[in-house]
Amino acid sequence: MKIMVTGGAGFIGSNVVDGLVQDGHQVLVVDNLYTGKRSNVNPEAQFYELDIRAREIDELIERERPDILNHYAAQMSVPESVSDPLFDADVNIKGLLNLLEASRKHGVKKVVFISSGGAIYGDVPEYPTSEACQPRPLSPYAVSKYSSEHYLAYYRHQYGLDYTTLRYANIYGPRQIPHGEAGVVAIFMDNLLKGRPSVLNHFPEDERGMERDYCYVGDVVKANILALEKGSGDYFNIGTGRGTRTLALYNIIFEAFKELTPGVPEEFADPVKQIARPGDLKKSCLVIKKAHHVLGWAPETDLKKGVRETLKWRFNLP
Repeated sequence: MKIMVTGGAGFIGSNVVDGLVQDGHQVLVVDNLYTGKRSNVNPEAQFYELDIRAREIDELIERERPDILNHYAAQMSVPESVSDPLFDADVNIKGLLNLLEASRKHGVKKVVFISSGGAIYGDVPEYPTSEACQPRPLSPYAVSKYSSEHYLAYYRHQYGLDYTTLRYANIYGPRQIPHGEAGVVAIFMDNLLKGRPSVLNHFPEDERGMERDYCYVGDVVKANILALEKGSGDYFNIGTGRGTRTLALYNIIFEAFKELTPGVPEEFADPVKQIARPGDLKKSCLVIKKAHHVLGWAPETDLKKGVRETLKWRFNLP
């Protein structure tokens, strides 16, 4: 199939592009390089430096006629969505609509849309959280992602444009940058590499930090490949189903650092505690049974192994 991946020069998108190319697909990458890197793009993919809000998107989709649109390009920071909700909506909602209009006019068969199970559900009574739980988004970023899901349903109803939505937990792995919705793994690693203390955001009642579901990017790639032909008109949580406190995550990263780079100063063994930021959730963990039953997907990489693989990439180790 011919697949267009927006945001395909970014962290998760570029890993997905690699997987699609390896699977034998013809891949087009659209990225404005705002946060993505040209060096991330698979050399076998065709690259277009273009903003998803640009008029040229219509011309590109008309010319290339992709079968699938895999949509990663986004404003992806929760704190930045709080400080500038207009920019968040401009990219995440207007950008999506620009793509959907071109897609429905020029024969795109399906959209694989990347949403956020780590943000859109908000503070809900069901924990871990399944797809049956009604989202209560608590940040402009989460609102824009949930709104986008409704636009996809409309375009399927009105124009027959199929979709599968993947609601991600906190994704980490090679090529991750500190800026972004789930950048804490990269932030902690960068601080240790540069000899800086790390900050652990927490709510007053629990200094161990917030609880998150951390899923390795290599497992996410497999979910995207399965979604090309499965999950029509539906949405799926993609995570591990296991919650991890921020302090426990930091300890795992610190121990892996000591193993791979002996001599890490013990003064960095404990992060600095700080009260949570606006838009932060106390806990987020996803039930993933639906993805297993419908897509045939399940995570295979535990957190300790995934962190070690990510650090090996950072240190350029085999």
